[in-house]
Amino acid sequence: MNQFIDMTRSLLSASCMALAAIGSIGLETGHCQQAKVKPLVSDLFTADPSAHVFNGKIYIYPSHDIEANVPQDDEGGHFNMRDYHVYSMDNIGGKVTDHGVALDLKDIPWAGRQLWAPDAAFKNGTYYLYFPVKDKQDVFRIGVATSQSPAGPFKAEPEPIPGSYSIDPAVFTDTDGQTYMYFGGIWGGQLQRWHSGKYDKSLSTDLGKGHDQEPALSAKVAKMSGDMRTFAESPRDVQILDEHGKPLLGGDHDRRFFEGAWMHKFNGKYYFSYSTGDTHLLCYAESNSPYGPFTYKGVIMKPVEGWTTHHSIVEFKGKWYIFYHDSELSGKTHLRNVKVRELVRGADGAIVPIVP
Repeated sequence: MNQFIDMTRSLLSASCMALAAIGSIGLETGHCQQAKVKPLVSDLFTADPSAHVFNGKIYIYPSHDIEANVPQDDEGGHFNMRDYHVYSMDNIGGKVTDHGVALDLKDIPWAGRQLWAPDAAFKNGTYYLYFPVKDKQDVFRIGVATSQSPAGPFKAEPEPIPGSYSIDPAVFTDTDGQTYMYFGGIWGGQLQRWHSGKYDKSLSTDLGKGHDQEPALSAKVAKMSGDMRTFAESPRDVQILDEHGKPLLGGDHDRRFFEGAWMHKFNGKYYFSYSTGDTHLLCYAESNSPYGPFTYKGVIMKPVEGWTTHHSIVEFKGKWYIFYHDSELSGKTHLRNVKVRELVRGADGAIVPIVP
């Protein structure tokens, strides 16, 4: 085993050195790192990029940050987004096309405020845009809108998905055709307010003092119905275990789930990745089932510039890429910009940590 690990490290090191020689990456703290990358979009502020390959192109479904002059708070009131744009790319590094407004807050009948991180899916000839937004009672729900084009525009359903709550929907279709939605986010994402099964407005950030040694709050997963507009089951916990098979604890802020779930499959294994929020890491865990439980494996990306970190991972033309955001253009945590870089793996499928 030690010989295998040493061989893998040597191969990765050789690959890094070759790439560094042609200027495509840099070497930092012993990890294979790409050179500093530039924002994909600079005329608008974009964040939370959900990337998918449709019709041989990459389509990106990000949040659209604006300066709404709302005071900053722990519940994210300053993230007061009002619409979505869709972007596409024929190739990584190529031209980025803005397809304009795909969905506007005013066209969602049940919505109140704050159009946060969306995701998209395709099935049976229809494209679906899933989005979290606070309803008129200021409770986050998840809605769905449809289009015949991956670029939109999308028409919202008249009501949110029944039984939905919290934020950050991530929709994954498995190789057998079954689709699942992963969702949830604590603090401003309100996941903690549903801890008892009913909405409790008094829980503002997490479960409060005294809960650090209890299992951490879990993201949720639910199988989608055939029409992609409703859950086919009650949402379940996405349990993340440590190396000893024990649930991660609420006080383990370097590893526990905070928000920004994503799912991808590689070599038959399910990779659940997410943000740790207040410690600003992107981490991942593995399972043999889309439901988990998932075993924590490590860090994908160290903290970016800005408070939030949110990503997606997609395969395109035989390579894997991570889309993410930082605040390079504005220096303000609520005015972000989307970026992309290649995701590097070891021979065993382990993701090589990125220092952005």
